[in-house]
Amino acid sequence: MRWTRWTALCATLALATIAVITLSCATTQVKAPAVMTQDQKLERGEYLTIIGGCNDCHTPAAFFGNPDFDRRLAGAEMGWVGPWGTSYARNLTPDVETGIGSWSEDDIVKTIRTGQRADGSPVLPPMPWPNYSRLSDEDAYAIAAYLKSIPPVKHKSPADLAPGARVTGSAMTIPAPSAWDAPKPAAADTAKQAS
Repeated sequence: MRWTRWTALCATLALATIAVITLSCATTQVKAPAVMTQDQKLERGEYLTIIGGCNDCHTPAAFFGNPDFDRRLAGAEMGWVGPWGTSYARNLTPDVETGIGSWSEDDIVKTIRTGQRADGSPVLPPMPWPNYSRLSDEDAYAIAAYLKSIPPVKHKSPADLAPGARVTGSAMTIPAPSAWDAPKPAAADTAKQAS
């Protein structure tokens, strides 16, 4: 008889514990992310452009040890030479003629996430857009808002060059990949080679 009471008492305590836990979970509300003020959004965007390395390539003289923050994110004229040709960091300021002034925040976010500019042209290496494609909506739009808020700087970056074209000015050369690092051919390329 003693075991029966003991078992019943333990079972009752276990059920009571489960009920308390279940009720406490049911009444706990998940908080929605706080909505940022515009100032907080711009501050977050600036922070993300700094830690994301945007200034490293898009601010003149950054790779030469003395970034010119009066021309922050206005593009650079140092070329990046690789198997894709030569690419230049574009002007990310809201200058309408030479920067992204005519782009919407949606255009900027699309470019960050897909590697395709508003005009449909591809963003070339070394831009690490695949890393940025993982940004949350909140962070991607914070970057876009920040880029739209900085002072416009009139500066047209040099046009990208095809592979083998002569490069004038400073350039950083990225060698052709070794067999291990070479990109895999796309399925369509493999089918063409088999034909």
